[in-house]
Amino acid sequence: MDNLILFDDPAIRGALLPFTFTRPVAAIRVGILKISEKWEKYSGITPGFFTQDYLSAKFPKNEAPALMVNGAVCPSAALWKSLQSLKKGQALFHQQVLVAVHGDDPSNFQVDRAKALETVVFDGELTLIQKNWHIFQFNGQEIRNDFKLLTSGRKSEALDDPHTITYNPSDIFIEEGAKIKAAVLNAEAGPIYIGKNTEIQEGALIRGPFALCEGSTLNMGAKLRGDTTIGPHCKVGGEVSNSVIFGYSNKGHEGFLGNAVLGEWCNIGADSNNSNLKNNYAPVKIWDYTKGGFTNTGLQFCGLMMGDHSKCGINTMFNTGTVVGVGANIFGDGFPRNFIPSFSWGGAAGFSTFQMRKFEETAIAVMKRRGLEFGSQEKEILERVFDLTRHYRIWDKEA
Repeated sequence: MDNLILFDDPAIRGALLPFTFTRPVAAIRVGILKISEKWEKYSGITPGFFTQDYLSAKFPKNEAPALMVNGAVCPSAALWKSLQSLKKGQALFHQQVLVAVHGDDPSNFQVDRAKALETVVFDGELTLIQKNWHIFQFNGQEIRNDFKLLTSGRKSEALDDPHTITYNPSDIFIEEGAKIKAAVLNAEAGPIYIGKNTEIQEGALIRGPFALCEGSTLNMGAKLRGDTTIGPHCKVGGEVSNSVIFGYSNKGHEGFLGNAVLGEWCNIGADSNNSNLKNNYAPVKIWDYTKGGFTNTGLQFCGLMMGDHSKCGINTMFNTGTVVGVGANIFGDGFPRNFIPSFSWGGAAGFSTFQMRKFEETAIAVMKRRGLEFGSQEKEILERVFDLTRHYRIWDKEA
């Protein structure tokens, strides 16, 4: 098998917005790794992406004959074994969901056409990221799976700080260059993965399952509860529980983030909080882009979903089950609405549009601080998202 392409199932992609406005489904991080990185570990092949046209320059596909795999599927040893035996012209399904097709021409691939192919059924356990809340809901199990994938047969770096306390150290893995001072690492409930060149500052409290990815920092006194992933190049403080931060995002100060997902290049202002539980303990409803309205998650705990490049000012309060699109800037007192469209500017007192010129000035400054450029690919994607989401900004029509 020489080529692997991870495709966006249209129905699933829509349910994973706002995160899939700016990336294919398989570029979502859940556990320690992105879904695409998991597939690369299992297959030894760098996968391509079959995604939206406006994303394809940044996330290209190889046109050679390929095994086409649903980008929402997290791999396992049993699934990979089934896929290796899949023959050309066969389609693998799991509970009515297309998992994979072994085809000849990726350029003509369509999910609906796969139903006409010879069907093979996979009846093993499968983790499918089909809703945006699945990212945090399944994160703990995926940390455990990725921990085994990344650390099997390897030896952790030594912990050389005498003031750091560890519980169940056999389930703590430290990569090269990590700095840990006077922290508490408790892996009794699940593994703890500390990535390359990370820093855990004095007084940080961590419970597994937990992952701190390359180049990230936990600030002094941070409280990290289980089932949490901090992606690469983030700075995090305060209290975080069962949340996933994709990367290059900051929540550096006190405040609570729980049952939440933050995209890339987000910033949470000091003392900002999200609610993750309704006062009446009822199931949480959140905005569903596929419905154009709110849907019941069936979850008692569900917090904040924030797309790439969105930010909030100090003391921002997010209601239970708030969805924030891409490129929004939220500030002011009171609780803002629980669906905030992309490129919104404002808060509880009302919103206007964060115009592209001003947004780009901010994005250039933010990325420059990390030594990265706001390049043409990123600009074109975000300009496209601005246009795609215009109809959600009803004040545009009134202007």
